[in-house]
This record gives sequence, structure tokens and C-alpha cells, in this order.
Amino acid sequence: MPEVVTETQIHELPLVRRGKVRDVYGIDDRLLIIATDRVSAFDVVLPNGIAGKGKILTRISLYWFEQMKEIMPNHIVATEVKDYPEVLHKYADILEGRSMLVKKAKPMPVECIVRGYLSGSGWKEYRTKGSVCGIALPAGLRESSRLDQPIFTPSTKAEEGHDVNIRFEEMRALIGDDKAQQLRDASLRIYSKARETAEKKGIIIADTKFEFGIYDDRMILIDEVLTPDSSRFWSMDTYQPGRSQDSYDKQIIRDYLLTLDWDQTYPGPVLPEHIVEKALERYREISRIITG
Repeated sequence: MPEVVTETQIHELPLVRRGKVRDVYGIDDRLLIIATDRVSAFDVVLPNGIAGKGKILTRISLYWFEQMKEIMPNHIVATEVKDYPEVLHKYADILEGRSMLVKKAKPMPVECIVRGYLSGSGWKEYRTKGSVCGIALPAGLRESSRLDQPIFTPSTKAEEGHDVNIRFEEMRALIGDDKAQQLRDASLRIYSKARETAEKKGIIIADTKFEFGIYDDRMILIDEVLTPDSSRFWSMDTYQPGRSQDSYDKQIIRDYLLTLDWDQTYPGPVLPEHIVEKALERYREISRIITG
């Protein structure tokens, strides 16, 4: 079993932030993003991680960044430690395969969510209102129904707790008409290309979220892209509308946690080894299918 990397210490660089999964360091006008093996569920980082998860997320992100660069440029500067500043070379054993040296963009204050299927919070809202984030949908849709036209449903970024879904009009008021239109168009184009690519591999991308930033006065794609942590992947072989689907993500972990007497606040419970192994296999499987 490979070593689990749940926290990094790069002493020569200032720590910009430690997120649920990623450790981000500053280095001149760039950032070093390291995908750790931390696992969060219900917005709580759990005590033990999944060995190699960070490398899998990085591999999948890099695949999609490459696929989408004609639609939207991205923040990547380098992905191999030999191409990083020399001060980082001694950390190669930690950084290789799970890190990216990136442009330091100014993040947009919204998350750009695209839904191609009716699931999760979108399904909950549709059942009561017939809409998702204020967008009216046809009557008679079932859970996990495919939407003929994917919909763009942005949310605010919460420093703590849950992000809040907002209407497109609220996003326009927040960042201006031009940027809002640009983000919506880019998000829908990236999702549509990803959906088409994944379907050829037998995978449905039910929904996903993108993050964008401004660098040198132009919009670029940042953070992670189309990973199991930011997207819902389903198998076309087992897909069946009218019920929830088996996802290639942390669903195994969430399902296990729901069997416990835990109030979903810190500290989270330690995951048993068999749950960790099952979750890791799901991550490995989707990585093999997507990246080949």
C-alpha cells in the first residue's frame, strides 16, 4: 500500500491555503498546487485519507485541461518536478504526480456548475418547484433524467459550509454582464465537449463544476477540472432513469458514513480499511476509463 499524503510541509514557501484536498503555496507570481490524499464528506475532512487519490485527481485534471485548451486557456505552467524552481527539487518524492505549478490568477467569486442530468440538489428542487436554480424544466422528468439542453447553474463560493446556488441574473450583478456571459458560454462548451468525449468511453457526466480566474486581463480555467471530486460520473451500462445512480466518486464513503451515529461535524470518524479500498478502486477505475 503506498504512503498516504494527508498534509504537506514545503518550508521554503509560504502556505497560501490548505483546502479540503489541496495544499496551495506561493512562489513568486505563481502557485504550487498539491493534491493530497485527504478525503472530505459532508464538508468535513476525515482523519484518514485514500493513498494515491491526489495523483489520480491530478492525472484526470491534466487530461481534461489538455482536451479543453482550444475552448479556454488554463493556468498550468509545469507539471513535472524537474521543470519546477530548484528549491522544490528535494521534495520530488512528495510532489511528483500530484502537483501543478500554475499561473496566479484572480479567481472569479462564483463556481460555474453545469447540469446535464437531473440529480442531487437539482432533483430535490425540481420535485417541489419544477425548476432548478430558477430555470423552469419540462414536466414529467424523473430522477437522473437526461436534459436535452444542459443548464448552467452558478453558485457562490463559501469559505466555510455549503456554497449557495444563485440565479444567472445574480451572477451578472456580481461580476458584470460580459464576464457572466463569457463564463456561461465557456462552461457549457467545455461540458458539452466533455460529455461527448466521455460517452464514447461509456461514461455519463451528469454534472460538474468549473472555476475560472483572470490572468493578464483574460479569462482562464483554473483549479481542478472534471474529476470525481468535482463531477458526477455514471456508467452508461448501468444507467437507468427513475432512481439514483452508482457514482464513480466518494459515494461509497458517504453511504458508509450515513450508517453511523455521526452528526456530520468535526471531528469525522476514521474510515475502515475496506471502505478506503473500495473507494480507491472506484477512483482508479474512472481514471483508467477517462485517461486510458
